[in-house]
Amino acid sequence: MNKLTTVLITLLFLSFHAYPQRDQAPQGPGSLAFWENLSKLCGKSFEGEMLNASENDQFYGKKLVMHVRTCEDGKITIPFHVGDDHSRTWVLTMEEGNVIKLKHDHRHEDGSEDRVTQYGGISSNTGMARLQFFPADQETTDLIPYAATNIWWITLDDTTFSYNLRRINNDSSINVKFDLTREVETPPTPWGWED
Repeated sequence: MNKLTTVLITLLFLSFHAYPQRDQAPQGPGSLAFWENLSKLCGKSFEGEMLNASENDQFYGKKLVMHVRTCEDGKITIPFHVGDDHSRTWVLTMEEGNVIKLKHDHRHEDGSEDRVTQYGGISSNTGMARLQFFPADQETTDLIPYAATNIWWITLDDTTFSYNLRRINNDSSINVKFDLTREVETPPTPWGWED
């Protein structure tokens, strides 16, 4: 057997075993596996870092902590603490058809809602167990017209959770990566929420 044949057989073998075959695909929609894996983090807090922060960024130089605070039937809340600012909470809800909705709940320190709140999107399909996309919904477009092209996405695996935002036709993005291998102290109750 010549070298070329050996290389081709090796590549064929590796490609066959590196990717699951169709009949080995996970059963059920990816959104349910994603939801189940995220629910396993309930009650835990993790520190994160901006992957592309500049000195002009509002998150620059601040401690970033996510806390998977509640996991109710069909709803998961994740406060995102930025230093001493406890105004942000990501709210994920499971919609009919097994798609996930992401909303951003913004509050003032007195608990009242910010003028810009409840924006986000609904996944366009059931997505994948480790990745969910959320294109801006109509409520977001009505509230913040320039955010009509926003796409948020969350990745989740055994060691990291990432929150990401990209606006189509704009080079800027937000990418925050959290280390799931090390729990941190639970932050204070987010503004406007009760224990």
